[in-house]
Amino acid sequence: MSLAIGIVGLPNVGKSTLFNALTKKSVPAENFPFTTIDPSVGVVAVPDFRLRTLSEFSKSKKTIPAAVEFVDIAGLVRGASEGEGLGNQFLSHIREVDAIGEVVRLFDDTNITHVHGEVNPRSDIEVINAELALADLQTIEKRKGSIGRDARRGEKDALIEEGLLAKLSQALQAGKRGADVEVNDKEREILKTLHLLTTKPLLYVFNKKAGGNNLDELNDERYHDLLRFLEKQTAKWIVIDANVENELKDVAEDDKVTFRQEFGVQDDGIDKLIRGAYDLLGLMSYFTTGEDETRAWTIKRGSTAPEAGAAIHTDFKTKFIKAEVVAYERLMEAGSYAAAREKGWVRTEGKDYIVQDGDVIEFKI
Repeated sequence: MSLAIGIVGLPNVGKSTLFNALTKKSVPAENFPFTTIDPSVGVVAVPDFRLRTLSEFSKSKKTIPAAVEFVDIAGLVRGASEGEGLGNQFLSHIREVDAIGEVVRLFDDTNITHVHGEVNPRSDIEVINAELALADLQTIEKRKGSIGRDARRGEKDALIEEGLLAKLSQALQAGKRGADVEVNDKEREILKTLHLLTTKPLLYVFNKKAGGNNLDELNDERYHDLLRFLEKQTAKWIVIDANVENELKDVAEDDKVTFRQEFGVQDDGIDKLIRGAYDLLGLMSYFTTGEDETRAWTIKRGSTAPEAGAAIHTDFKTKFIKAEVVAYERLMEAGSYAAAREKGWVRTEGKDYIVQDGDVIEFKI
């Protein structure tokens, strides 16, 4: 399953630095706007301690993690929806991803210019979100024109869509996101076809700087204003130090804890971001394991056993008979498949079984 999260934000907030840390892939990160014109794409492993443990359990020759795709998209500026900067290109790149990671600067530093002259996280968010909303309003207006004749003739589907478009337009003009608009099942089907930017899942990534003037540490009013704003949002958010994570990208795992302590950074920000993106996309992992290979397979939450099997091969869905399933925790507790089977923890499940995160599965076709 190939799903992508686009890294967006104003120029000079740390997007490319963060991307470098994520992918260990060199992309430009100079201190000036529009360094990144064509989006860079990196596929990164989803951190999951269960995979390594399970691989050691099975003495597997290969270990293959789940992965999520990140796309580094150049900085948006005010007026992007009207073509300012390289706006139209950037907006089209955002349209192609499945979710948005919006990087927002949380530190003051006179050596790193801010496109608006002053760091203000809430204002920065509002600029980006306003440009996405304006682009969606343009999409809605175009769509209104194309269905207008059918709606005037009283065609049912066109009237439903016309009502949805009016509801979306009103919400966007009121400063809300398309994702916040309540829709019924029929409207939800129509909404998917519109590919609106503001309906994509959104994760705010607040970028701090070790040793810098971080607004939260300064107890700055700009930070409190941000918190008041976030309380009203449905979007999720995390805090990260992109520069530290980039510095640590080539450091041995055993040494990273020591270096983090020196930088005053406690959490593994990259792991937190990758997991956050994985969850944001509504994804989870199940495992297959054996001597040849232990692998984490990516599926949407709520997938049935045949749907999960399709991640391996379409035959596992179309020719599905049954699946033998054991929870990872139960298998580790038992110590072997045989012991897990004796305890009744290895179950035979049919087509209606909803796969759970961490299931270890053997499909029968």
